[in-house]
Amino acid sequence: MFRSRRRVINHSLLSLYRISVEHKPSRQYRTFRPERPTNKSRRDPPHRPAASRIRKRIPFLDELKSVQDPDDALSLFNQYQKMGFMHDYPSFSALIYKLARSRKFEAVETLLDYLQTIDIRCGETLFIALIQHYGKSRMPEKAIELFQRMPSFNCHRTLQSFNTLLNALVDNDRFLDAIGMFDRATKMGFRKNSISFNIIIKGWLAKGEWDKAWQVFEEMTEKGIELTVVTFNSLIGFLCGKGDLDGAMGLLEDMIQKRQRPNAVTYAMLMEGLCSLGKYEEAKKVMFDMEYRGCKLRLLNYGVLINDLGRRGRIDDAKTLLLEMKRRRFKPDVVTYNILINYLCKEGRAPEAYRVLVEMHVGGCEPNAATYRMMVDGFCRVEDFEGGLKVLSSMLTSGHCPLLESFCDLVVGLLMSGKIDGACFVLEEMEKRQMRFHLEAWEALVKDACPKDRSAGGLVEELVSAC
Repeated sequence: MFRSRRRVINHSLLSLYRISVEHKPSRQYRTFRPERPTNKSRRDPPHRPAASRIRKRIPFLDELKSVQDPDDALSLFNQYQKMGFMHDYPSFSALIYKLARSRKFEAVETLLDYLQTIDIRCGETLFIALIQHYGKSRMPEKAIELFQRMPSFNCHRTLQSFNTLLNALVDNDRFLDAIGMFDRATKMGFRKNSISFNIIIKGWLAKGEWDKAWQVFEEMTEKGIELTVVTFNSLIGFLCGKGDLDGAMGLLEDMIQKRQRPNAVTYAMLMEGLCSLGKYEEAKKVMFDMEYRGCKLRLLNYGVLINDLGRRGRIDDAKTLLLEMKRRRFKPDVVTYNILINYLCKEGRAPEAYRVLVEMHVGGCEPNAATYRMMVDGFCRVEDFEGGLKVLSSMLTSGHCPLLESFCDLVVGLLMSGKIDGACFVLEEMEKRQMRFHLEAWEALVKDACPKDRSAGGLVEELVSAC
C-alpha cells in the first residue's frame, strides 16, 4: 500500500517538475566586468544545453531498474498503464530485455504480439538481443521465426541480425540450416562479411572438419574478404587442441606476414597447446615472446598457466603465480579466482577456497554465479553442509541461484546432519524459484534420510501424487 502511494506521489512530482521546466522562461545572467582586455585567456563557461534538449527521465524506467523479479516487472508495467502512463518503445524494450534475461519467453511473445498491433517502430538491437537469448536457451526455431517476423515490426534487417541468427544456428547444432542460410545470403539481400565467414569456419571446426574450414578460409582470400584476428585464432585454436603445434606456429607466422597482429588470445591458445603436451616452461616463455613482439599480457595468459598448474595438482604453485601477477600490477578478475577456487574445492580444500572468496570481496572483485556454485559444491563434498548453507545465503542475497543438483545435495546433507531448519530454508528458497525435485531426487532424498525404511519408494510416490 505504502509502495503504491509512493509511486503515485513520485509520478505526480515528476509531472510537476516537467511542467515547470517546459513553462519556465529562460533568462540569461551576465556579470558586469568593466574595462577587461579581450585577449586575456580564460576558460569559457561550460555549455548548458537548452531545457527542451535535455532528455526527460522516464519514471517507469527508473523504477524498473530496481526490480529483480520479472513478474514484479510486469506488474509494474501494468500499474503504470492503469495510471495513464503511455508506454512507448523505451518502456517496451526495457521490459522485454528483462523478461528475456529471465527466460520468460511467453511474456516476451505476448508483448511482441501487442507491439505489432500499435504504431511503434522497433529497433533492430531489440531483435538481435532476443535472437541471442533464444540461441542461449536452445530455442533456434524461435530465433528463426523472430528473424522472419522482423519486417512486420517495421524494422529493417541488416547484416548484423543475419550474422546473429547464423551464429545462433551454429551454436545450436543446426549447421545445415546455417550453411543454407549462408549460401542464400545474396538472394536475401545481404553482403557477407568476415564475421559471416568466421561463423561458418567455427561451425566446420566444431564438427572436426579441418579441410572444409580451410576451404572457407581460402574462399575468403579469393574473394578479398578481410582475414581478421578471429579468423586466424579459430584455426590456430583448433590445431592447438589437436596437438599440432607446428601447424599452429606456421599459421602464426603466416598471420604476421599478412600484417595481422596476433593478440593475447592467439598467444593464450598457443600456451594451452603447449600445456596440453606437458610443456609448461615453454608455455611460460611464450609470455615473454609476446611482450617482445609488442603484444601486452592479459589476465587470460596468466589464467592458462594457473589452470595448468591446478590441473596437475600444483595448487600452491598456482597461488604463487597469482601473487606474482599482483606484484606485476595485474588485478585478478573473477575468472582467474574461479580457476583457483575450482581446483581447491576439487582437492577437498573448501575452507581454503572460502578464504580466496573473502579475498575476492576485499579486493573489490565481485563473485559470479559460478564462484558460488563451486563453493557450495565444495563444502558439500567435504560434508561441511553448514558452510555450504552460509555460502548459499550469500549467493541468494547477491541475486544468483545454484543448480538443482546443488540444492539436492545440500538438502540431503543438512537432513543427515540433523539440521532440519536449514533444510527447510533451502526447500523454501527452491519453492520461491519454482525449482522442484523430480521423482528420482525425492526418492534419493528419502532413502538417504531414512536408509532403513524399505517403504521409501512408496512414500515418495504418495508425496508426488499429493502435490
